[in-house]
Amino acid sequence: MSCTYALVGGNSGIGLALARRLIAAGHTVHAAARTAGPLAELGVHVQPFDAESPGALVWPERLDGFVYCPGTITLKSFGRLTADDFLRDLRVNLLGAVAALQSAHPALRASGSGSVVLFSTIAVVQGMPMHASIAAAKGAVEGLARSLAAEWAPHVRVNVIAPSLSDTPLAGALLADDARRAGAAKRHPLQRVGDADQLAATAEHLLGPASGFMTGQVLRIDGGLSSVRLL
Repeated sequence: MSCTYALVGGNSGIGLALARRLIAAGHTVHAAARTAGPLAELGVHVQPFDAESPGALVWPERLDGFVYCPGTITLKSFGRLTADDFLRDLRVNLLGAVAALQSAHPALRASGSGSVVLFSTIAVVQGMPMHASIAAAKGAVEGLARSLAAEWAPHVRVNVIAPSLSDTPLAGALLADDARRAGAAKRHPLQRVGDADQLAATAEHLLGPASGFMTGQVLRIDGGLSSVRLL
């Protein structure tokens, strides 16, 4: 069955991989992003959206699913973080999602079984140095997701994917050479970093009917980093 999905962000990394998967499966994708970019090359209509200063968005009357992709990676020691650092992370990760979700909710409810997918980070559940700002912002995203899962039930499901370090343009500086990539891989029990297409496959599953009995959950797709310890 062909469905209609809204994608906020998505011109790179997990979002772009997800858009390709959804289109290949015969679904219709509507998007909002800073630029038309690769999404437009896939034939997706892209309306302008800046997560730091979100404006009004217009969606179809019915949406089967919604995915919010914009994110940040602000890695600084706590003493070097400024109020602006915290505010930017909150604006992009939380408040941008809030604005986009408010605009999409009527269309998601109209479907009768809409699904929302948000993104967090392993750093919320596992303390990591240099992650105070982004962990705080993504912790707020997880709280938002659980609240909406309760408030919007039974017509709209809300779930979260919380990856560890993944091979995406956003994380490019952390995987810039073979030594950094090898070091990042060794920290994971599965001895590799996350893969954008595999994470997109998880998002695709959460959007579809096979996950229809799942809401309010945070899926930690992190190579075992948050739950497995190798001796």
